[in-house]
Amino acid sequence: MRGAIIHAPGDVRFEERPDPVIVEPTDAVIRTVAACVCGSDLWRYRGISQVKRPTPIGHEYVGVVEQVGAAVTTVQPGDFVVGGFLHSDNTCAVCRKGMQANCLHGGGFDGCQAEKIRIPNADGTLIATPGEPDAELIPSLLSLSDVMCTGWHAAVSAGVGPGSSVVVVGDGAVGLSGVLAAAQLGATTIIAMSRHESRQKVAKEFGATHIVAERGEEGLAKVLELTEGIGADAVLECVGTEEARAQSVGLVRPGGMIGLVGVPHGDLPTDMLFWGNKGVRGGVAPVREYLPHLLDLVWKREIDPGKVFDLTLPLAEVAEAYRAMDERRAIKVLLQN
Repeated sequence: MRGAIIHAPGDVRFEERPDPVIVEPTDAVIRTVAACVCGSDLWRYRGISQVKRPTPIGHEYVGVVEQVGAAVTTVQPGDFVVGGFLHSDNTCAVCRKGMQANCLHGGGFDGCQAEKIRIPNADGTLIATPGEPDAELIPSLLSLSDVMCTGWHAAVSAGVGPGSSVVVVGDGAVGLSGVLAAAQLGATTIIAMSRHESRQKVAKEFGATHIVAERGEEGLAKVLELTEGIGADAVLECVGTEEARAQSVGLVRPGGMIGLVGVPHGDLPTDMLFWGNKGVRGGVAPVREYLPHLLDLVWKREIDPGKVFDLTLPLAEVAEAYRAMDERRAIKVLLQN
């Protein structure tokens, strides 16, 4: 088979790789139907995170089961499946607490921007759709592998509920998914921080009530105007930079909560949090915890998170997908196999 390999910053190639095989009886092998490029993949592509050696890349996928190990019981060959960006057994003590991202027996994948993928812990990772999905549902199903569940995790972690005021920092796919999550959870004031017209449009479609394009003190002043002069009940930090984290601390009200899901780079101003009685919660999204509910919403066409994909390319053109996202020509690129 072929798959994406990152060799160095700015250097992603679609190359021959060994076909995945069943290694453990709990494994499955799927034929990839669609994959995508994540904003977190760009940390390596841009040289912010190290690339020490050529490495398979990608962690989001939907596909059709081709093989299962002898111990797999919940999916079978022919099933169309979606799973999270980390595998989990969904039975260990941590998984039973709803934190499958920290499964005692979990981990990552050997590159999902590939024609086939080995899925460890298949029973605890994959969920089969109720039937073969229509083609127009595939983008939304793919979003559940990471960005929609990550945006949901940001909103849940920040305590978003009916009547909440929410600011979303970051207008990438995760931030836009956070807007949709906040709307689904009942927030009535949803402020998307965005300077880009195409992303503002999606944010409004997802439920944003206000768009703030300003940054720094001007952006803070705009948010204060919309939140009784005190800041938002909840802020969803969906970027990961030190600047975005500092901005989030400034935007949340005293006693409010920040849902932190941006992959961390830089420090967090803990003194400002302490003296402002502001909280932080979040981290890596436990996709398997949220997947059944969100899959049901997608399947019933009650939400359409696949709108975050604004460019579709063949999997073989994965290098162009990285260029498009790096140059901000696309919010998120869907790769068809």
